[in-house]
Amino acid sequence: MAEIVEIADPTDPRLADYRDLRDVQLRKTLEAEHGLFLAEGEKVVRRAIEAGHTPRSFLMAPRWLEGLADVLEPTSAPCYVVAESLAEQVTGFHVHRGALASLERRPLPSVAEVIDGARSVLVLEDIVDHTNVGAIFRSGAALGFDAVLLAPRCADPLYRRSIKVAMGAVFSVPWTRVRDWDDALPGLSRAGFTTVALTLADDAVAIEDAVAGLDRVALVLGSEGHGLSSRWEQAADRRAIIAMRAGIDSLNVGAAAAVACYITARR
Repeated sequence: MAEIVEIADPTDPRLADYRDLRDVQLRKTLEAEHGLFLAEGEKVVRRAIEAGHTPRSFLMAPRWLEGLADVLEPTSAPCYVVAESLAEQVTGFHVHRGALASLERRPLPSVAEVIDGARSVLVLEDIVDHTNVGAIFRSGAALGFDAVLLAPRCADPLYRRSIKVAMGAVFSVPWTRVRDWDDALPGLSRAGFTTVALTLADDAVAIEDAVAGLDRVALVLGSEGHGLSSRWEQAADRRAIIAMRAGIDSLNVGAAAAVACYITARR
């Protein structure tokens, strides 16, 4: 059973993992240095533990102890119990979902491990907004995608905001980062996938046509601002577009991913 520790001092060093959660740059440094990530909310904390992630500690208001008793039972990690006002002082925002957990990061698997046996894969290039990354994971999980690959500069799927928006899908969908950016798409083609880039390129065809009849598909999505790099756009086996009303040339990448996943899942 987790050790229940009541804390009344917001400067207590034991709360270091939870400090200043709105400071993205600080959190990136701290979480990388200590090999940790945070889960927020009862459902997400539960899903992280059920996925086998090892907790470092928990932070919650007293009213959440009973609801998470089964999660706390098998672990020896400390559970810091604080007033909700103190939690807000420490984290920098109102923790309305009541519970947080600090968990150990795992080493990332290889691309080969992640795509082994997969039929539908999402490939993300330089998507830097944590909310978009979380939304894409959630859509991929809901619509039956088997894995996600990220270019080196993509936002961290295990950042708290990504996990929250994904509703824990980052724990159920295998993912990793590609080490060789230049060879990422040709490597997927050699592995038996047809890579389909979402783009406004002149030779792009309707996504329904681009994915029709394919066995293994890798949907490729680019950054929020400029879309795919010219290298990845040209390296893809096919280029596809989501048809839309005249005068509107694109969707938010999270929305585009949801539409593309839906169509691809029904190919």
